[in-house]
Amino acid sequence: MRLSACLPALALVTLIAGCARQEAGLSAADILALKEQLAAAQTQAQRAEDWTQVANLQASYGFYVDKMRWDDVADLFTPNATLEIAGRGLFIGQDRIRTYLKALGTFEYGTLYNHTQLQPVIHIADDGASAKARWRSIIQVAHLGKDARWGEATYENEYMKLDGKWRISKLHSFITYYIPFDKGWDKGGNPLPQQLGDLKPDAPPTVQYGAYPEVFVPPYHYDNPVTGRKFEP
Repeated sequence: MRLSACLPALALVTLIAGCARQEAGLSAADILALKEQLAAAQTQAQRAEDWTQVANLQASYGFYVDKMRWDDVADLFTPNATLEIAGRGLFIGQDRIRTYLKALGTFEYGTLYNHTQLQPVIHIADDGASAKARWRSIIQVAHLGKDARWGEATYENEYMKLDGKWRISKLHSFITYYIPFDKGWDKGGNPLPQQLGDLKPDAPPTVQYGAYPEVFVPPYHYDNPVTGRKFEP
């Protein structure tokens, strides 16, 4: 746990210990107020630790995807998780997610598959057992002598804490553009892939959209943090 997250709780513990030595000067209401402050500080510290663990989980996902370590990726999901990438439909359950991932191929000579995970907006639920997060992934994909592409994915993900460990319960990757490396953004982009080879999804895509040059804003899981305004497409 980060020290900065623990400092409020440590300060209150120190204060309560000091007050205990001066018991005569404390009323029952004072002691109750201190206990409530300590509980709030402990919750705040735990939420900060949860935030860090969710961020590390998603970063780990990215590094494993980069090297196409599909079993390591699949192990990050809950047993009943869902996965949806581009226009390929919905895959339900950890086993089906593993099947989908392995259909993407293997990491070998001449393969580039970078999916850098950036710009997290993470919200831990009040009960500390689930979370939602929005991420941006900058994608570099290439096969030597065949093709090279830039891409961007906006993730709207959900997470659950199982047996004390955070895992991905829903991964939805909205691909906003795929661009041939040698042509650039001003020449348009590739359409969204609609299926991965012969692999059929468990359900159709939950959101119908098109990638650049089409106009689409992946929906936000959160309201505007200043105004409270809800997202409207």
